[in-house]
Amino acid sequence: MPRDIITLECTSCKERNYSTTKNKATHSGRVEFVKFCPRESKRTVHKEAK
Repeated sequence: MPRDIITLECTSCKERNYSTTKNKATHSGRVEFVKFCPRESKRTVHKEAK
């Protein structure tokens, strides 16, 4: 399977809010997205967690 399931973690509160998939062939490094954090009630940067 070329896509792997990853978990996204908020950079400010460290809560793991989202899970998604990524293609390891095209994204070899860690991905980051701007997503809504329900704990802080605002949009923050979410990075790929281990």
